[in-house]
Amino acid sequence: MRLCRKLDDRHFVYKNLHFPKRPARKSGYRYRVLIGVGGNVGDTQRRMEHLWVYLTRMSLLRPVQSGAVLRNPPFGYLDQSDFDNTVIEIATSLQPRALLRLIWRIEKRFGRRRSFPNAPRTLDLDILFFEDRVVQYKELIIPHPHWSERLSVIIPLRSLPSTGKTLRRRYENLDI
Repeated sequence: MRLCRKLDDRHFVYKNLHFPKRPARKSGYRYRVLIGVGGNVGDTQRRMEHLWVYLTRMSLLRPVQSGAVLRNPPFGYLDQSDFDNTVIEIATSLQPRALLRLIWRIEKRFGRRRSFPNAPRTLDLDILFFEDRVVQYKELIIPHPHWSERLSVIIPLRSLPSTGKTLRRRYENLDI
């Protein structure tokens, strides 16, 4: 890990091998999706690196680019360690619900246990945006309802490599 900037006493932005990552080559997938990535149990930096490699080996999606990682304090349940958060843009042909089921399997593979809301976790993956779609299911709301209120999304989103400017503008200018 290489510390890039201390934002204040509780927020740090850093870069490592895959975060941020420049856009990958074009693929045959239909959709672009922005995933929020976080965790605060164990070696989260190493887990994020393993996640990137794991995603590159999948046939159902392809990681395209990633933002810098932000270390920030928890919210909701406060009696836990700080979180490391970033965003990863992926390409996929899966529909939103199918992608959600795949994400749940990935979280489980990386040791996620769901005990109570906002509990400490090894890996948390959230679908933030799915193209320009608005989706409202019991188990999935897209765009993510609180993305614009969370530095854990905004700072990594703004750190996407310069070739992601159009992508950033699309997400930041959503009128939700």
